Amino acid sequence: MTPQTWTIKSLLGVSTDYLKKKQIDSPRLTAEILLAHQLKSDRVNLYLNLDQPLTEKEVSGYRALIRRRLGREPLQYITGIQEFWSVDFMVDARALIPRPETELLVEQAVRLLKPAAESENQEPKILDLGTGCGTLAVSLAKEVPNGQIWATDKSQDALELARLNAERHGVSDRIEFKEGDLWEPLMNLGIKFDIILSNPPYVASEEYNDLPPEVRDYEPRSALDGGDGGTYYIERIITEAPDFMKPKAWIILEMAPDQTEKALHLLEKTEGYADSARIRDYSRLYRIVMAQRA
Repeated sequence: MTPQTWTIKSLLGVSTDYLKKKQIDSPRLTAEILLAHQLKSDRVNLYLNLDQPLTEKEVSGYRALIRRRLGREPLQYITGIQEFWSVDFMVDARALIPRPETELLVEQAVRLLKPAAESENQEPKILDLGTGCGTLAVSLAKEVPNGQIWATDKSQDALELARLNAERHGVSDRIEFKEGDLWEPLMNLGIKFDIILSNPPYVASEEYNDLPPEVRDYEPRSALDGGDGGTYYIERIITEAPDFMKPKAWIILEMAPDQTEKALHLLEKTEGYADSARIRDYSRLYRIVMAQRA
């Protein structure tokens, strides 16, 4: 073998060391994901074929992917895929990359909707407020087959991506997509929901420039920036939601851990709510606030 011939094993070794030197998170995992993406394969197959020689075109394409990651472009935007709720979603710069913590919204909604999901006579109405790439709406369409789902977003680009994900997973006929800011596209529909979920923008404007470059420079600011203190959208959603909720309906919101106590106080002060609670995420930090309509 000539020195110029790269194998999967040798290329992974060199690129892992290079990414580590450049202080890229999870260098080995990053190298594997990008090479599997370049070869249109998966990581398991890389290990089954470590001695496979690579063509010049394959190596060149891989180097281009590595350069993008060195520019701090998120791995998910490079591969175009992010797993959420054990399903692959298409992602790109039109919408926020789904985070594992957001699965807690689906988890709580499924738990609350289980009785309705098991009854053929009930068709719960579900709202995903600020759907982004559509992860919540699509996941719930799959989990609650008799649910009627609405998904809103003020970004037309994000809605296009959400529609693609709904089509990809065969649930596009189950989700009504609406463009507009928060409640605006629902104003004249006269719909009352059983469950409202939202992962609104909640990064404080004053902290925005301190975000990692992968987030700050690549993900859409409109999906992240929650104004002073990060609570602009949270406060609007909590105070305006009761008009769109059935009696005993639930609202489930994701936010930063240090915003949850303020949100609970606002729920107590806002007319129309009964029980409220907050849920910890996988790091044992409070992340989800939920409340029931009186």
